[in-house]
Amino acid sequence: MKSHYLLLFLFFSCIFSSKAEKEDAFTFSHTPTEMRSRFAMLDDVRILANGLLQLGHGLKDFVHKTKGQINEIFNKLNIFDRSFYDLSLQTNEIKVEEEQLKRTTTILQANNQEIKNMSLQIYSKINEILNDRSHLETKLGGLEEKLNGLTHSLPQASELKEMSSLKNVIDSQDKNIQDLLKVVGEQHNQLDHQKNQIKDLEEKLGDGVFYENAEKSFSSKQGDEPRTMQYLPNNTTNKTSEKTGLPADCSDIYNRGVKTSGVYPIKPNQSEPFNVYCEMTEEAGWTVIQHRTDGSVDFDQPWEKYEHGFGDLEKEFWLGLEKIYSISQQRPFILHIDLADWKKEQRFMEYTFTLEGREQDYTLHLSQVAGELPDSMSNHTGMRFSTKDRDNDNKEDSNCAENYSGGWWFNACGDTNLNGRYIRARSKARLDRRRGIYWKPGKGSSYSLMSTKIKIRPRDLESFN
Repeated sequence: MKSHYLLLFLFFSCIFSSKAEKEDAFTFSHTPTEMRSRFAMLDDVRILANGLLQLGHGLKDFVHKTKGQINEIFNKLNIFDRSFYDLSLQTNEIKVEEEQLKRTTTILQANNQEIKNMSLQIYSKINEILNDRSHLETKLGGLEEKLNGLTHSLPQASELKEMSSLKNVIDSQDKNIQDLLKVVGEQHNQLDHQKNQIKDLEEKLGDGVFYENAEKSFSSKQGDEPRTMQYLPNNTTNKTSEKTGLPADCSDIYNRGVKTSGVYPIKPNQSEPFNVYCEMTEEAGWTVIQHRTDGSVDFDQPWEKYEHGFGDLEKEFWLGLEKIYSISQQRPFILHIDLADWKKEQRFMEYTFTLEGREQDYTLHLSQVAGELPDSMSNHTGMRFSTKDRDNDNKEDSNCAENYSGGWWFNACGDTNLNGRYIRARSKARLDRRRGIYWKPGKGSSYSLMSTKIKIRPRDLESFN
């Protein structure tokens, strides 16, 4: 635009200069000076023409540039219109589904009320039958008294006929009562089913609560099938993350000001949200990935269980290989192991820790940084995870997980195994000890363990502050 203004200025300057030269020309005689003035005017016209030409080119470029910008704006408007249209279609679909759920809930509530009315009617009939039965039993008692008075004489035929008819009536009433009780039981089962359906639909229609902060505890005994740890729904939120999103791990929760240990939801990168148990200490928040305390959960599980996780987060559990992998991929981590023997003496070990993904069968890499026991985990670094139905150990003629129980990063059979069978009393049999929970350094004696806890946190805590 500045070049356009400059050209206009030169245009008007040329016009004024030509006029001034014409006025000066009249003051001189009509000699060769007049010829020079005419040539000067031609030069001015030429300059003016060049200026107008440049001005035209500038205006042409400006028009093309403006046209391109307008086309770009129209394209963005078209994209916005399509996005708005798609959003309106999705909104309509959600509204239709919500209306269908509401109609279904209304129908179920009406059926529930109808069943309740039927139950009341059935109970009323049962009461009438019971009253009739009591009346008949009274009559039967009177007949029995008459029979006792006729011990030395034969009863009359009419009395025998009346007794027989009364017994038939009583048997018929008993059968009716049993049938009605069976119908009442079926009605009760149907009522419970309807109530569960209504509760599920009301939970789907409600918008206020999307998850519970802590999983409910459940009781499981050694040998029972442990509960698999599931992922949370995508719309899971909690009070501490309404504005900033779910935390990535327990250290993130600790840095948000939460200092109480417990079960919390997290969402590591490239993962669905899930619950974890956070152990909060004075200096950091630890994410617990394994805990053994009392043998309430059977750790002799197949690959699928070890991959997804199992147990009770507030008691004994294994968090799951895919969850541990999703947490550890975010940054370098420290792995901390707490151990307690049957004399209740406690020790710990710490390692730098990385874990490879599913394609590498969750290969483990460790390097010791601290500890109070001889190192036994260095023999497991670089090993793939093994279970009784997926053998990845270095023992060609044997499956260590199947022979010694539990899933672990076995190198050779007889190594350290913190997921072995929980043996309450220290066994004298060598095979029983090897199938239990134990810590075995490369040299020296092994340690039979009463409890273990494996937890992780980021290596550089200052990066979170």
